[in-house]
Amino acid sequence: MQLSIQNISKTYPNGVQALKNLSLTIENGMFGLLGPNGAGKSTLMKTIATLQSVDEGQVRLDDINVLKQKAEIRKLLGYLPQEFGVYPRVTAEEMLLHYTALKGVQGKSTRSQIVNELLVQVNLYDVRKKKLSSFSGGMKRRFGIAQAFIGNPKLIIVDEPTAGLDPAERVRFNNLLSEISEHIIVILSTHIVDDVSELCKQMAIINQGELLLTGSPTALKNSMAGKVWTKSITKEGMKEYEERYQVIYTRLEESTPIVHVYSDERPDDSFELKKPDLQDVYFHQVKMEN
Repeated sequence: MQLSIQNISKTYPNGVQALKNLSLTIENGMFGLLGPNGAGKSTLMKTIATLQSVDEGQVRLDDINVLKQKAEIRKLLGYLPQEFGVYPRVTAEEMLLHYTALKGVQGKSTRSQIVNELLVQVNLYDVRKKKLSSFSGGMKRRFGIAQAFIGNPKLIIVDEPTAGLDPAERVRFNNLLSEISEHIIVILSTHIVDDVSELCKQMAIINQGELLLTGSPTALKNSMAGKVWTKSITKEGMKEYEERYQVIYTRLEESTPIVHVYSDERPDDSFELKKPDLQDVYFHQVKMEN
């Protein structure tokens, strides 16, 4: 399948231009969407999920016009928004059975089998009889993941999916996404750069509603080869380095600041060449835009 996003723009009534003539083509597999808060990621996800209109442009999934054939696209769609609400007085099992019926799954035994398999996948089977009001934030997130998988969707959109999950749950969910993404489109919208680097074959970086960069994580990292330099500095010297060099970002390692600098040549003899990672690519692009 192919998702084609062509020249879409969206301005909210308060004047905020969330998307600016943005175009993307997304094929089967995991696609990572990176950007800071307010970049337009959630607006783009809601548009693809048929939850809001745009001012101009079009979105197509193969031959389906996403913006006009909303009923058709919803049959093929699984969606986990960043803010996912639940009905507190029903159990996880009851709610998922209800969702499978809404998705058009026929037969009580078939629905029960699907729900049980989903509950096992997201590690909630043992608490399937408990009311959703008793669930922790991470458990509710896993429940949201389960409902997004109902009906064998061909397009899955997950917006900050691992928010609230502990490290073991995050690994489990990422493995699950990898397993199902071979023959469908999975769009992963996140601010966790490592998730995109580990999981996604293709990705895009957006900021202030505009597309900054798109390609495979490996190719984007290779594009900065020989241009990322690093050294440890003092906290007092951070401002000086910001003024003197094109600083990508600064991280702490055992409380010691480690500065990453973009330069075609070694800034001075104290710097060491570093193999670029996706954090370098991401922060460099966002800083260039700002």
